[in-house]
Amino acid sequence: MPKSKVRKKKDDAVERSVSRTPVKVKAAPSGSIFVAVMLGLMIIGLLWLIVYYLAAEQIPFMNSLGAYNFLIGFGFMVAGLIMTMKWR
Repeated sequence: MPKSKVRKKKDDAVERSVSRTPVKVKAAPSGSIFVAVMLGLMIIGLLWLIVYYLAAEQIPFMNSLGAYNFLIGFGFMVAGLIMTMKWR
């Protein structure tokens, strides 16, 4: 059986020069104000829901909001949780 010809490989030097390793970007850590606001929003949301459950009948504006109190309380907590994504 005849032997096949050996093909010359393409020069992959151009492709090899591109590095595919991830590069870490050095960013400054978050300030203490950022952390305080982040935790503050989560705590305010939690306190809003606790006050709504315990004393909604005694607080006229909270009683008039009705189910929107859940939106407000969870909105504060979600805003705090979204801030955790930018926390360093």
